[in-house]
Amino acid sequence: MNNEFDFDAGEDDFDDFDSELSNEDFTDFDDEELGDVMMRTAILSKNNMVALLCVKTADEGGAICRVDPRESRPSVQVYDDPQKALDWFNKSLRTSKQNGWLVVYDGLPLQG
Repeated sequence: MNNEFDFDAGEDDFDDFDSELSNEDFTDFDDEELGDVMMRTAILSKNNMVALLCVKTADEGGAICRVDPRESRPSVQVYDDPQKALDWFNKSLRTSKQNGWLVVYDGLPLQG
């Protein structure tokens, strides 16, 4: 490698990966048990800062996650009622806009 960003396909660290793991080991985490899962992500920008606001709801409840660059750690709030989680997400997003944050993205979580 010439620098730290060059990739050499022969130098992978996956040899230590436990090949005994199978898809059967992950059947306990079946999304179908949750019912209708809804996710929404908002990326906000203000004064060269980027913030993230996410909501995920299912039949049994929901959660909101905030990543604020002014805070040392993300904040997560869990709700028993999925509609209440969505209402608080919308209220938080509206308040952020009123406080000068620009919504750069609002939709499904980005992949990749």
